[in-house]
This record gives sequence, C-alpha cells and structure tokens, in this order.
Amino acid sequence: MQDASAWMLALAGLCVGVTAGFFVRLARLCSFGAVEDALMGGDTRRLRIFGLALGIALLGTQALVIAGQLDPGQSNYTAPALPLISIAIGSVLFGIGMAFVGTCGFGSLVRLGGGDLRSFVVILVLGGAAYATLRGMFSGFRITVLERFAITMPEGVNTDLAALTQHLSGIDLRAVIAALGGGLLCLIALGDKRLRRTPRLLAAGVALGLLTVVGWLATTKLADPFAGPVHPQSLTFVSTVGKAVYAGLLNVANFADFGVGTVFGVIAGAFIAAWHTDELRWEAFDDDHEMRRHVAGAALMGFGGILTGGCTIGQGITAGSVMALSWPIAIVGMMFGARIGIAVLVDGSPRELIRRRFDAWRELLQRRRAPALTAANRPNHRPAAPSDAPRPTAPHSLAE
Repeated sequence: MQDASAWMLALAGLCVGVTAGFFVRLARLCSFGAVEDALMGGDTRRLRIFGLALGIALLGTQALVIAGQLDPGQSNYTAPALPLISIAIGSVLFGIGMAFVGTCGFGSLVRLGGGDLRSFVVILVLGGAAYATLRGMFSGFRITVLERFAITMPEGVNTDLAALTQHLSGIDLRAVIAALGGGLLCLIALGDKRLRRTPRLLAAGVALGLLTVVGWLATTKLADPFAGPVHPQSLTFVSTVGKAVYAGLLNVANFADFGVGTVFGVIAGAFIAAWHTDELRWEAFDDDHEMRRHVAGAALMGFGGILTGGCTIGQGITAGSVMALSWPIAIVGMMFGARIGIAVLVDGSPRELIRRRFDAWRELLQRRRAPALTAANRPNHRPAAPSDAPRPTAPHSLAE
C-alpha cells in the first residue's frame, strides 16, 4: 500500500493547483503573453505581476529558511554544481517552444481546464518529451554530455546567491538580499497605477507567490523522512507533467506525488473558473499546420524544460524564491528564445527567417563596402582650377 504521507502530499498539491488554476484563469494571466507584451508592445503590466509573485515568494520562502523550516540546499534548484550549458540551451529551446504553442506548460493546463483540446495534445507531447529527457532515451545525452559542462561550487556551498555571498564575504546576507529584492519587486508592481486598478491580476500574482511558499512548506512538513531523503519542491510544470503522463499510462502509484497533484489541480481550478464565468468552450486545431506547430513547440518545451530545470513558473518563481543561481540564466534564455520564436512565426518559417536575415546582413555589408563619395562626384561641386591657369585679379576699390 502506498505510503499515506505521499497521498497527503498529492492532496496538498491538488489543493495548491486548484487555487493557482482558478486565480490565473480568472485573471487571464499568461507568462508568454507577458513576455510578448513586453518585447513586442512595450507593455510590462503582466510581466510586473509575475515580478509581484516572485517578490512575495522570495520574501515568504526566505522567511521559512531563516526560521529553520526549510533547507534550500535540499531542493533540486541549489545543487553543488551549476550546469550552465544545459540551462542556457534548454531555456532557449523552451522559449522557442513556448512561442510556437502560444503559452507555457502551466498555461496549457489552464487552457485545457477551459476546454481547449489543443492543449490536451500539447500536454501529452510535452509530458512524453519531458519524461524521455528526465529518465528515458534522452537522459543519457543530458547527463553525460550537456550536464558535464558545469561550474562546481566551493566545498560546502550550494548554487544559491545567499550561500555564495556568505562564502565570499563571511557575512550572512540572506535576510538583507531577500528584503531588498522582494520588496523592490513588489514596489515595482504596485507602483503601476493601472495594475492597482486590476484586482484580478493582482490577486493572481499574490496567489502564485503565496502558493509557492505553501508548496515549500507542505513538501517539507508532510514528507516522510523514513521513506527516503526529503527533497522540498513547489510549483513547476515540466517534470511534473511528465510524471503525471507516466503515472496515467504505466504506474498509478506515481499519482501519489505533490507535483502530479498540482498538475490535475490546475486543470480543475481552471475548469471551475471557466464554468463560473461561463467561458467553457471546446476548441480544436484549425488545420494541420497549427497542429504541427503546437506539437513541435510542446516537444521543445518538454526537452528544454528538463535541461533548464523548470518552466517559466518553476525557474521564474520557484527557483527565484530560493535565490538559485540558475534563475537569471533561465529567464534571460527563455525571453531570448521567445523572441526567436516570435520572429519565426512572423516570417513564416525558420528558412524564411534565415533568408531574410542573410539578405539584410548582405545589404548592410554592401553599403559599408561601397566607396564613399569623393569631392569629384559630389553634386553641385565645381572642379578646382589648374595650378597653371591665370588667377583672377581682385577688383579695384572706388577710392583708387
């Protein structure tokens, strides 16, 4: 019989997921939409909401650490080594896939709760690719090739900012960094008057931040230490989606997991919100081109999400809340990848994008190599008189 504590964790994850899915669906909050608004339209409001969530999660999580209720060194985000190449490549791939699908793994779960059957295909492909990269046919390449290029921390130091600064300075600055970083992120979000007039967005940001803290606390307190080493976790939607797909297909016992519980909880919460607002709509692919794009994007998100160690929620909020050094690398890579994906979609295909960029660079080089206009071929230029030509004499003055 499955350990009772594992099912308690799954139930806690279900409750956390229901709450997250409900508030995010109600606010129509989307991480890719936030990035797209900022990159293409200069509108940072939704991006500020994710900053608010990170600020709250950072303050709450570090309060747990300072109170001795959470050991960040036991989480998967703060290992003794930083696989820099894996994170960089994976985050870019995840960003491209996110652009192809139009949302991330978390957003796909929210859409599925509202009746979007395209997201059902996305979830299956994303989960399969994630599990294949985590423990299946791609795991060997990930471990033996990509993760070999890692920056090893000094002995006894994990890859989180507070531990590293303490090692370098000899002073524990965890509380100072958390207060300054979390407080600044909250002020940046709440300082926008337009956001203060959108309570649904604010509620979603506050909910994501608080639920991240709840996830850390639940997986620490409800885990059974006699069943194995305790690895605290919180909201993330790549490996957990893969585990959920695996549990549904092959091993029902794997449903007893906090992360798997959050996956089904988000779908249920989004369904409740969509039903409450009368927005339940069955949606499917318009054509085969759209389906191919979604399938390719889902595969890239599954593969890239495992390489980078999380999604826009897992790295963007959860890893950031424990000050993981992977956080800035993953976020920059995801935004860069999303920009590439948007460019590919606008140009129609990767081949067309490369052709247009090549033509633009060639034209620029030709302009630089073109000879500059000399004095002889400038318009309205009068050639200088030869040196042996008679020079005109100055006119006489009236006095002479």
